[in-house]
Amino acid sequence: MDDPLDFGHRYRLRVVAGLLIALVRMLRLPVIDQLLVVYISLARATPLVTLVLFLFLSLPTMGINLDKNVAAIVALTLNTSAFNAEIWRNAFRTFPREQREAAESVGMRRWTYFRYIMLPQMWIESLPALVNEMSFLIKGSPAIAVIGVVDLTRVTNRISSVTYEPLSPILAAGLLYVAIIGCLLKLQGIAERKARRLAR
Repeated sequence: MDDPLDFGHRYRLRVVAGLLIALVRMLRLPVIDQLLVVYISLARATPLVTLVLFLFLSLPTMGINLDKNVAAIVALTLNTSAFNAEIWRNAFRTFPREQREAAESVGMRRWTYFRYIMLPQMWIESLPALVNEMSFLIKGSPAIAVIGVVDLTRVTNRISSVTYEPLSPILAAGLLYVAIIGCLLKLQGIAERKARRLAR
């Protein structure tokens, strides 16, 4: 698995990518919208391990050679951004129309309305699902081990094969995963409280 700081930074980028995809989809641009629908459907339906293997093994046949770490990052980004895009799009669709109409009636600019009224409330609405998706991504990180990228599970297996004591490394890895997810849930609560203050 990535270094925690790198992982957090990359996940923030995937959240933003999902938001941008959702914004483009809400514009309903011909062709582009259809292409995004196909991408999201395929990315969500394809198992992560299959996507990793496709990028790492199939792209070289097309003359595109990816380092295993790059292939893993691209696969995780494609997968997670698609799920995040649908989370954001659902927040868009369920946002109260009355608030938008009220903002338009007082002549508020679209960017001002989006930045200070819509986005904070959408963030509160989407945060549990975004954190849930991040936890799935962390727990699904062993999928990248199929192309040789070292993650927590792969390290656990290596330690077990050297020490011939599989239980201790597995328990340690399990506790670490629990600690990571627990921290995420704690941060989720902090972020929700902060977002609510901003939305007032």
